Amino acid sequence: MAKATKKQALGRGLSALLNDPSNDIQSVQDKNADKVIGNIVELDIDFIEVNPFQPRTNFSEESLRELASSIKELGIIQPITVRKLGVNKFQLVSGERRFRASKLLNLETIPAYVRIANDQESLEMALVENIQRQDLDPIEIALSYQRLIDEINLTQEQMSERVGKKRSTIANYLRLLKLDPIIQTGMRDGFISMGHGRALITIEDQTIQLDIYEKILSKKLSVRETENLVRDYNAPDNNLSTSKKDDDEAIPKYIKKGINAFSEYFGHKIDVKVSKNGKGKITIPFHSEEDFNRIKKLVEGAK
Repeated sequence: MAKATKKQALGRGLSALLNDPSNDIQSVQDKNADKVIGNIVELDIDFIEVNPFQPRTNFSEESLRELASSIKELGIIQPITVRKLGVNKFQLVSGERRFRASKLLNLETIPAYVRIANDQESLEMALVENIQRQDLDPIEIALSYQRLIDEINLTQEQMSERVGKKRSTIANYLRLLKLDPIIQTGMRDGFISMGHGRALITIEDQTIQLDIYEKILSKKLSVRETENLVRDYNAPDNNLSTSKKDDDEAIPKYIKKGINAFSEYFGHKIDVKVSKNGKGKITIPFHSEEDFNRIKKLVEGAK
């Protein structure tokens, strides 16, 4: 108990130091910087803003409520990390779920590690911390890797050192971004695994990718079954691509122009059949009750 009291007192003392306008710490060379950086500080939650560079965008409300319940019972076990922007102004680097859950509980303060970092360093820290999480979907990881390439100018070799992953592993994630956006969404929503996605990458034609994707969902194909199906599509004597091309040529141009918009809107490949007299039928597939209700809301919202 004595140790906990001492730690709280230390935190309050550091907080007072940070709140002193005459000692605005902006770099590691500034006076008293060594007393703040790397120590746990109790910060006023109202002084903290979320990180605009945060690569993670999906936060489950149910998961946040469960975390809030845990924090209420046990407290915050792992402090968040922030960077100092000015007097009484900090920005999250990592720990946004803990921060959001604490706000749900209307906590006034939160334990935090204080870092001194510029925008690029903050982005890199947020991206690397995000990649190392255990509950991310493959597309979210791939997008984080791509941002490190585009915005931090890191090579795959440099990323390998930063995140402790093999270069081949990073390359496999990045290749997922070549999949049709509908398939990427399906992977993010948990309809298919990364293994399914890696099998589909070997097919360049995204129309055929979507055809196989729909078969995976409707027939609940395993990764191995998907790999076999892809192998059949890629076989030299395969006539499936030719027949698909013939079917496409039979579809009027005005439908071809609009069908992609339908598919992107509903998040599935929409099937269209047209008779010789110009009449046709649009089929919207769904793969679960949850998926059906999602599509139903889209239709109702379009009224």
